[in-house]
Amino acid sequence: MRSDTVTLPTQEMLQAILHTPLRDDVYGEDPTVNKLQELAAEKIGKEKALLVTSGTQGNLVSILSHTKKGDEVILEASAHTYRTEAGGLCIVGGLIPNPIQGTMGVLDPRDVERAIRTRNVHYPEPTLIAIENTHNAAGGTCWNQSQIKAIKKVAERHGMRIYMDGARVFNAAIALNVDAKELTTHMDSVTFCLSKGLSAPIGSLVIGDEAFIERTRKWRKVLGGGLRQAGVIAAPGIIALEKMVDRLKEDHANARTLAEGLARIRGVSINLETVQTNIVRYDIAGLEMNSSQFVSKLRKHGIKTAGSGISIRMVTHRMISREDIDYTLNTIEAVTKAR
Repeated sequence: MRSDTVTLPTQEMLQAILHTPLRDDVYGEDPTVNKLQELAAEKIGKEKALLVTSGTQGNLVSILSHTKKGDEVILEASAHTYRTEAGGLCIVGGLIPNPIQGTMGVLDPRDVERAIRTRNVHYPEPTLIAIENTHNAAGGTCWNQSQIKAIKKVAERHGMRIYMDGARVFNAAIALNVDAKELTTHMDSVTFCLSKGLSAPIGSLVIGDEAFIERTRKWRKVLGGGLRQAGVIAAPGIIALEKMVDRLKEDHANARTLAEGLARIRGVSINLETVQTNIVRYDIAGLEMNSSQFVSKLRKHGIKTAGSGISIRMVTHRMISREDIDYTLNTIEAVTKAR
């Protein structure tokens, strides 16, 4: 339960890898990659898409394609691309992050407006607002259409672009009961992952207009991400998009069951309002043990999870059943009573 990245490909995906035709994608000639990119662009409602190796690479090439060295990027203070992508924005892009504290991962447009300084020789130029949907660190919380539209209006007033780290955007769409196109219609560009809840073994897609995708293609090459016979990545990705999106609601239901069970365990504290998709974050301050001790105890019972300080994260996915949720809750309750 450490992450939905641990999902294994389905048998259908593995068979597709064996039988897909292969060509060189750097020349744009791999038919499976081209099909996947066309499908991804259609799913998000944009002109073009580009296959990249990971969500981190997708975030970086996208942000670099909207900016130039020394520009300022506004993002939420606990955004994945700011906190947990090894400082790529600064190291590779020479960009200046301007983090703003949000509420459950969602930025208040008034705070964003206040953070945008008048263009002045003393300041870096603000060129991009980046949002994350769903927001990992906030607990898999969702930006809805009206919240996104409000930020887009701020961006337009200041001549800025707006980008979505949509690693789990299909989780957001399922949770909000809207088409992913509706959630991304106001975005200049979007990235989503195939290798999380959609269960493909590798890959992410960057989506935007044709000019943007050409810029990301160049940055992908700079980062060593030019792919050759990439049909082996694209083939399971197509199945992921065609067959694995609707079933995400099962993961959400399991996460809700897990969260509600945790809320009944003495010593565990959880904000159920944050449990909107497949990520469950809670703290164990009342258990008189730290996360390392707690994680170690669960691991002895065959449950793998992750934590830091007094915070624990569990993620549901295709390979976690309702029976696994029941076992996890029973185990946690036993561990808390035995401390």
